[in-house]
Amino acid sequence: MLTILGFVMIATFLVLIMTKKMSPIAALALIPALFCVLVGQGGQLGDYVIKGVGELAPTAVMLMFAIIYFGVMIDVGLFDPIVRGILRFCKADPMRIVVGTAVLAAVVSLDGDGSTTFMITVSAMYPLYKRLGMSRVVMTGVAATANGVMNTLPWGGPTSRAATALKVDAGEVFVPMIPALGVGLLAVFFLAYVLGLRERKRLGVLTLDEALESETTSETVLVKAGGGTSVTADGAGTGTGKGGSAAGRTTGDTGTTGDTGTTGTTGSDDDGASDGDGFQGLDPRRATLRPRLYWFNAALTAALLTAMIMALMPIPVLFLLGAALALTVNYPKMAEQKARIAAHADNVVNVSGMVFAAAVFTGVLTGTGMVQHMADWLVGAIPDGMGPHMALVTGVLSLPLTYFMSNDGFYFGVLPVLAEAGAAHGVSPLEIARASLVGQPLHMSSPLVPAVYVLVGMAKVEFGDHTKFTVKWAALTSLVVLAAGLLFGII
Repeated sequence: MLTILGFVMIATFLVLIMTKKMSPIAALALIPALFCVLVGQGGQLGDYVIKGVGELAPTAVMLMFAIIYFGVMIDVGLFDPIVRGILRFCKADPMRIVVGTAVLAAVVSLDGDGSTTFMITVSAMYPLYKRLGMSRVVMTGVAATANGVMNTLPWGGPTSRAATALKVDAGEVFVPMIPALGVGLLAVFFLAYVLGLRERKRLGVLTLDEALESETTSETVLVKAGGGTSVTADGAGTGTGKGGSAAGRTTGDTGTTGDTGTTGTTGSDDDGASDGDGFQGLDPRRATLRPRLYWFNAALTAALLTAMIMALMPIPVLFLLGAALALTVNYPKMAEQKARIAAHADNVVNVSGMVFAAAVFTGVLTGTGMVQHMADWLVGAIPDGMGPHMALVTGVLSLPLTYFMSNDGFYFGVLPVLAEAGAAHGVSPLEIARASLVGQPLHMSSPLVPAVYVLVGMAKVEFGDHTKFTVKWAALTSLVVLAAGLLFGII
């Protein structure tokens, strides 16, 4: 019974947010609360939620101050040269910009932290996507998938969890997987190339001067890149038509749905056009710029990232201190500091709110025993004849299990059971551990991963739109990694 209710709860949540019947925060809180009552454990709901909040509180604190820190860095102009350089290199070509997004996300992912990767990537790339009218779900989808492949680095978490759970060496797990993961990363770059070509077909290629001087264009969030019906950031309909032409691109105040002919008013952006945020990274007139402090801010950011990699302090503490120092040095007056915090309050509230709401979801899943029953059912459903192929089974199961479960739940709760079943048929724990990494590209778009809320929040993309667009590509990338592992004899 708990198994069925667990799957129904997750399916209900996904359907509601993907159809936009409920906001992610409301769905994350209310749906599990309802199912907790249905399984007869409503009296323990408070305990489950408090435990979940306690586990996710450090993440919420880290995200809160990290958003403020990187928001201030955008305000003062730290990323302006990067954005200008990317634009000049890409020559306002949407294809190059999408590929550049994948490369940037992959490189920044070397620090092993998804939230930091998304904040830096979106900070650098968002102005380009907004000015050129590019699809921002393409940005979030490519960034999340690239980070998912790189999330398998030994210091990223999954590899060390797999090694710890199966009592094997992390190096022996990861190093042989490098060729398969390399193929997966190439698949992400190829995906970015294809999606970029679709964006180029839809928008065309602008000259550098046209990109810098064009009027602010309403952002388009495409659920289907290159064609079909799209949705703007505030929910108004826009369209590219069935042929994917630029005629469906929204400009001014009105969006048109290519297939249905309906129109909707987009209204103004959240951040307003008056402050130059339409292309913030290239606006030399905004009052928040601090050019004389550029090298101080660059050094502070480099020191912060270095301290994170070296684990000198807990990440929440580092970002708290970094945000406080950045505000104090760049904006000595209290009124200026309050203004900067207020400017980024929406992102802080949205992201932190979703993390705490996710605590209800994870708390109920774990506390009621749903997640364990679901995992046991899946493991038990494996036919006996598949025993010699448990590495392949593990790789396939890692896609849904790491999407619907936390990494801790999968690697410490399910993986040992799979490894034990494999050992009975001569499959080594190392093969099982390597196969368990296959699902990470899909895992990074799971509603249970706090970092994904940073990504969609900063990119101003609806979580449902991101999910509909990204899941299929992320799952395909995971299967490519699995196929490469089998081909190379790694798994």
